[in-house]
Amino acid sequence: MPSGPAPHTTSSVSEVTAGCRLLLVRHAKAVPKDVDVEDFERALSKRGRADAPRTGSWLAESPFEPGLALCSPARRTRQTWQLLAPALPDPPSVVYDGRLYKAELNVLVTVLAERAAGLGSVMLVGHNPGIHQLARGLCGSGPADLLEELGEGFPTSGVVVVDLPGGWALTPGSGRLTALWSPRR
Repeated sequence: MPSGPAPHTTSSVSEVTAGCRLLLVRHAKAVPKDVDVEDFERALSKRGRADAPRTGSWLAESPFEPGLALCSPARRTRQTWQLLAPALPDPPSVVYDGRLYKAELNVLVTVLAERAAGLGSVMLVGHNPGIHQLARGLCGSGPADLLEELGEGFPTSGVVVVDLPGGWALTPGSGRLTALWSPRR
């Protein structure tokens, strides 16, 4: 873990007594769009390559352990996963699902409903704006300061943890925002 001041973190951790937990991770900072490189093949920037392992370290030190990782197959999301996973004490299996690339909200909900069934905790590594829309749409409760911060955006390498008391029936407002972390905020 890099030395220096600790990154900004705001969290309210609670035990999940029933239901499920969703860990949303926005891919790390990518290189700017370039006419010579397709968006799907955009790699992580220098900053992104530094931040992704920090995200893994934060997750490793947190009480949040995913049973499965779902990841967009875009280069920047794959690289984010590959850089954060080694920090996890017991990295889960990862599934690269093509539907997650720049997915809209309804597609994210469909993929989670299909792939998360029977699991207690799932991580999704994806893209804005869909992943931010999912986080905001699910979080009907939680500490006011976290909800306000989530409303301001979902930064690269950020993590949003949502507890879902009703399980994987992802309905608007059904989740509780449990933690929000970013290496840059």
